[in-house]
Amino acid sequence: MTFPPATASRRPPSRISPLIVAAFLVALLAGLPVASVGFNLFLGGTSGTWNHLASTVLPEYIGNSLALCVGVGCGVALIGVATAWLTAMHDFPGRRVFEWALVLPLAVPAYVMAYVYTDFLQFVGPVQTTLREIFGWEFGDYRFPDIRTLPGAMLMFVFVLYPYVYLLARTAFLERAGGVLEAARTLGIGPWRAFFTVSLPLARPAIATGVALALMETLADYGTVAYFAVNTFTTGIYRAWFSLGDRIASAQLAAILLGFVLLLVAVERITRGRARYHNTSNRPRPSAGRLRGSAALLASLACLAPLALGFLLPAGLLLRMALGEGDAQFGERFAILARNSFTLAGLTALVAVMLAVVLAYSARLSKTLLAQGLNRLVGLGYAVPGTVIAVGVLIPVTRLDNWLAGQWESAFGSNPGLLLTGGIAALIYAYLARFLSVALQTVETSLSKITPSMDDAARSLGLGQGRTLRRVHLPILRGSLFTAGLLVFVDVMKELPATLVMRPFNFDTLATQAYTLASDERLAEASTAALAIVAVGLLPLIALSRQISLARK
Repeated sequence: MTFPPATASRRPPSRISPLIVAAFLVALLAGLPVASVGFNLFLGGTSGTWNHLASTVLPEYIGNSLALCVGVGCGVALIGVATAWLTAMHDFPGRRVFEWALVLPLAVPAYVMAYVYTDFLQFVGPVQTTLREIFGWEFGDYRFPDIRTLPGAMLMFVFVLYPYVYLLARTAFLERAGGVLEAARTLGIGPWRAFFTVSLPLARPAIATGVALALMETLADYGTVAYFAVNTFTTGIYRAWFSLGDRIASAQLAAILLGFVLLLVAVERITRGRARYHNTSNRPRPSAGRLRGSAALLASLACLAPLALGFLLPAGLLLRMALGEGDAQFGERFAILARNSFTLAGLTALVAVMLAVVLAYSARLSKTLLAQGLNRLVGLGYAVPGTVIAVGVLIPVTRLDNWLAGQWESAFGSNPGLLLTGGIAALIYAYLARFLSVALQTVETSLSKITPSMDDAARSLGLGQGRTLRRVHLPILRGSLFTAGLLVFVDVMKELPATLVMRPFNFDTLATQAYTLASDERLAEASTAALAIVAVGLLPLIALSRQISLARK
């Protein structure tokens, strides 16, 4: 029996969902700063400013950036893989503490680390003072290495960023090494050979991803390299905009930096290739080998060293400086700084979570390549340095501001000034362009765990898309939404480059206060704001550490 062809024409015409339209607009706005930077790459290429930069400082920017990438990449890979292998595959004194404590350095921004170690190692600091008292040295009797150099900057980034590799590599060792290692043991392969021939190749994609994340953070940093007088693209962008007053030159430098970041992403994808590793054993977690004697002691020291240098020592020094001297303006001034920081972080987190829900839910409903592509476009924002985002936002927003001011003056006879760039709206927009992907990934992961049958059940009860989201999904996602907001909140609290470039006049935050005081060599006063940033950064890491402890059980 055949049906008449007219049956197909009776299907209701498809229409574009409002959620898809909203998601498209959000993705367009999120990608506008990067598009603006790329567009300005082709403007003014023969200007005097660009020619001056290209012939004088551009080679230094490229050389220092490449050197930082090589040094930091090797350092985080070495420390991250070593600590991950020890805590995942061996049992030794302190292992249960190191499992979760090794992620704590992520709470300390690299620029805060730079301030702390400079105060600790400078001529009047406790280290050199103690050496002079012990050996009776005077000025000029000895040479002490200067921390404010390119190698010193590498160390700061390595101490802070190795947890990226540690987390991903440890997960890979636990999930992919169990049955394979047991098979290797039956073939007579020793522990060291099994590590290099079995475990390390299996964990290669995770290690490459962790190193790529660390290098992106390194290229995005401004506070550390500026304080250590290491000229990189971020310092060059800032100087081109504010010192030379050339937005086109700063955009061209930002475009080159963006090219570095995209190259890192491409290298990471090529390194990972099409590798896919799955657990084929009923015992995915390998049994930990007990270390004894000197081997156990060395394992404990190997895990203690990065934890002490990356968190315990900096946090202790910050606490000592804050309690001993601290910020002379602590009180009303500090309350204003904290209010500004919390306002920016809170508003950005709230808007980011709302937009992330729109993007994730629209992709769930449509299940089209367009929706997935829009979410991946938004996800690129986190890989773009804050300085690049700031330049990409300022150029179109300033032009829009000037156009609006001209229209207002033509209509009402008065100039209202800068409506967008004169307030915090443009700054929050820059934060969203960079950190929206953090909230989106969290919401997408949690939303994917909700079975589609719940949507079908809600639809059978007469609930539309909006009511299903409000009455079914949002209550289930409550915890994940809070986590997403918290992650964005902490990232905004620590963000320095975009805040320095785009903050309104007479509007400071804890991050800019710490940077300003440290730049004036008032390190003890900077400790109060820096300690507050570290304390806020500990919040998501405490939750992450708790999950690691529960996973071990």
